[in-house]
Amino acid sequence: MAEPFDAVDVITTKRDGSALSDAQIEWVIDAYTRGVVAEEQMSALAMAIFLNGMNRREIVQWTNAMINSGQRMDFSSLGRLTTDKHSTGGVGDKITLPLAPLVASFGVAVPQLSGRGLGHTGGTLDKLESIPGWRANLSNEEIYRQLGEGSGAVICAAGAELAPADKKLYALRDITATVDCIPLIASSIMSKKIAEGTHALVLDVKVGSGAFMQTLDKARQLAETMVQLGQDAGVHTVALLTDMSVPLGLTVGNALEVREALEVLAGGGPDDVVELTLALAREMLAAAGKPDADVEGALAHGQAMDTWRAMIREQGGDPDAELPYSRVTHDVVASADGVVQDLDARDVGIASWRLGAGRARKEDPVSAGAGIEIFAKPGDRVVKGQKLLTLHTDEEDRIPRALDVLSGTLHIAEEPVERAQSVVLDRVSADDLS
Repeated sequence: MAEPFDAVDVITTKRDGSALSDAQIEWVIDAYTRGVVAEEQMSALAMAIFLNGMNRREIVQWTNAMINSGQRMDFSSLGRLTTDKHSTGGVGDKITLPLAPLVASFGVAVPQLSGRGLGHTGGTLDKLESIPGWRANLSNEEIYRQLGEGSGAVICAAGAELAPADKKLYALRDITATVDCIPLIASSIMSKKIAEGTHALVLDVKVGSGAFMQTLDKARQLAETMVQLGQDAGVHTVALLTDMSVPLGLTVGNALEVREALEVLAGGGPDDVVELTLALAREMLAAAGKPDADVEGALAHGQAMDTWRAMIREQGGDPDAELPYSRVTHDVVASADGVVQDLDARDVGIASWRLGAGRARKEDPVSAGAGIEIFAKPGDRVVKGQKLLTLHTDEEDRIPRALDVLSGTLHIAEEPVERAQSVVLDRVSADDLS
């Protein structure tokens, strides 16, 4: 049967700055998924969208077409409301680990479909796979059982049948310099989350050097676009804009970040990680009809930790097993007395990646023990010789390249540095868009 459109005509329409019709969008996503539209043709279209943008109707239709390329999940039979969180990615962002069990400990189901790290940003699944026995890949039946009869929290990989067009397009965008495009980022995230079938969604939109969105204005534009897509699809959606100019917490890596998440679940942990975990938990629980939940108490009294342990066991992991350590460590010390002026999130993320904690390609392995411990952040006063960072790696020859990228940050001077009052910079809800 003849195709109703020609890929070249669709590319030309967007290249020349015109809007694509609903029918063109539906066809090009379906045809690309089927292999009728070639990779180089979709690459050209993605670049045309990158350069010329999309209007709201186009973004909605593009998102719906990606949803319709696969199956939808339906949690309506669980007997519990579902609420989820999505982060746009950052450095040291281990928030999902304490957050999912914290929210689930109040009887709310949390279907947290997560991803792997790529480049300087870490991946939740890579972190959890440092726990012996833990499984990222679950069947739909296992997901439903864990949410309905088990701990109530699932952190796992999205199945191949969920928005397959997005998986294919995301891989293409990653190698064609079209990742940093608000219409394509928004539709990529929201197609998966809407297809997932959650009742409510809280977005953590990162801002700063370690994030896709470097400025608050761009981050707000992305947040508004995603909130609107969620509301249009009947998903209660709220976004928090959060700081990613410096790493989140005091660890960057896989097992290192799991240890820090356990500190939070035990009622401790770094202030910024605790603050953001609690802020997101309040939003998720409010959306699930529990605005007065005592989230601080759930951490302090072990309620969230109990749910964590159950969740890990349900996915084959041993919550009592010792986490892996790297074979080699190297300390970075202060070169002078003074105040730490900066600690660029992107530089720290790249250094951790070079130590083996991240990957350049999706198929690359990662080291569970590799990463960076942070002992001083901007605004901290230090003395000469004081430990600032500890680098962890399994291969000593990785250390020089990590030090190379870190040489551009961690400056020390006598000037005072104003600390941010909060990691949460702004909030976007549907009320703000009306």
